Amino acid sequence: MLAAPKKFKLVDSHVHVWKRDPKFPYAPGARDPGEDRTPEMLLESMRANGVERTVIIQVLYYMFDNSYARFVVNRYPQHFVAVCRVDPRSPGAPDDLSKLIKEDKFQGVRISPNGTPPGEWFSDESLMVPLWKRCQQLKTPMTVLMPIEKAPVAQKWIEKFPDLTVVIDHMADCPADRPQELEKLLALAQYPKVFVKVSHSWHLSKQSYPWMDAQEQIKRIYDKFGPKRLMWGTDWPMCEPKTTYASTLTQLRDDTKFLTDADKEWILGKTAEQVWKFS
Repeated sequence: MLAAPKKFKLVDSHVHVWKRDPKFPYAPGARDPGEDRTPEMLLESMRANGVERTVIIQVLYYMFDNSYARFVVNRYPQHFVAVCRVDPRSPGAPDDLSKLIKEDKFQGVRISPNGTPPGEWFSDESLMVPLWKRCQQLKTPMTVLMPIEKAPVAQKWIEKFPDLTVVIDHMADCPADRPQELEKLLALAQYPKVFVKVSHSWHLSKQSYPWMDAQEQIKRIYDKFGPKRLMWGTDWPMCEPKTTYASTLTQLRDDTKFLTDADKEWILGKTAEQVWKFS
């Protein structure tokens, strides 16, 4: 008789939720996504796939009003923690962050120097140093969504704040057909408090599932960072036009053959639990 497949504790490091509700209006000028993606819908997918906990990342539709994410975490504290956004172009961002962390119990901040809003501010020392310094003082993770071209700028701030936990989203969105560019992300492996989400394979790949060209990138990242600094994330529901919630999991759990069971325990859950404090 074949042994039953090993079960892993699953923690999804990256999802978004939103709902059209006058109590939680979208930001002025934000695109209306058309359909709701509520925590109840998310919980249904989590239960169907055995996922216990999830990190909610503040979605761009609300920009810097984190009210809905706070509402969701307060409603379902046993399942969710949340990462907020502050306006990185504002000199008041560090104080805004302090309030969100201390009073509203967010567990990190995300900045997006990927063009939304335009990312010139990412190189501005007068804006970045106070914000990164405040993160370090608060001992709260800094999550960075960036294109691979901006990894050297991130490295500049990481060098200044080596005690700050930094999480790089989606393998720095390095396309699978530009493997030489990945070296810019791999250079960050020298800093022990830098973590990487090995997510977005469905977006970065030029192939069909299980996205073998993206798996080659994951292997290079794995070789440099090791499994204890990598984490899985669905990017639900942004993944839906191209793939399913389940396939983002099965790619790493079932179809990335170089990973051992011990590796999967870290990437699929334990790493995220080291970075964020779940109740």
